[in-house]
Amino acid sequence: MNRSKFITVLVVALLGVTSVFAQEQKKKKARVSLPATVSADVDGNQVKIAYSRPGAKDPKSGEVRKIWGGLVPFGKVWRTGANEATLLTTTQAITLGGYTLAAGTYSLFTQPEADGSAKLIINKKTGQWGIPYKDAEEKANELARLDLTKSTTAAAVDPFMMAVEKTGAGAGVIKLAWENTQYSIAFANQK
Repeated sequence: MNRSKFITVLVVALLGVTSVFAQEQKKKKARVSLPATVSADVDGNQVKIAYSRPGAKDPKSGEVRKIWGGLVPFGKVWRTGANEATLLTTTQAITLGGYTLAAGTYSLFTQPEADGSAKLIINKKTGQWGIPYKDAEEKANELARLDLTKSTTAAAVDPFMMAVEKTGAGAGVIKLAWENTQYSIAFANQK
């Protein structure tokens, strides 16, 4: 390879690396919500959720935002947190709200409604940023929409939080809470 071709290839490679680095830095700067991981050992099954914790205050203005029906719109798919899509990992198959979910990692989304009901959406595609469902392909990755149980928290919750808790032999619950609202769904290990 002659010298001019070598220099051209080197310049193109450096520009590509610089572009990828700049995109990653921009994405990191966009993360104003802290990442969190919660997990539970449910009789040998490791159930883990990785998500980000947005706060009620607008990061730019500092004003307190309306959460349910505002920041989290009714009737639309919400990423169940912030930043990248929330991930659920289970090392064994579980029954979650009546749906059998194989061991693996899945994206979780939520769709709250104005009447207080909400669905937990399990999606087989991972590595998503933000909210999917912009095209038919994204919807095709959906595995299930499961009913969540709504309750009121004893005290206001901020920032957004999730929990995985063991509730009995081979059983547990996934919870998500923000403001004075908590949604939950029970799960059980498959035998």
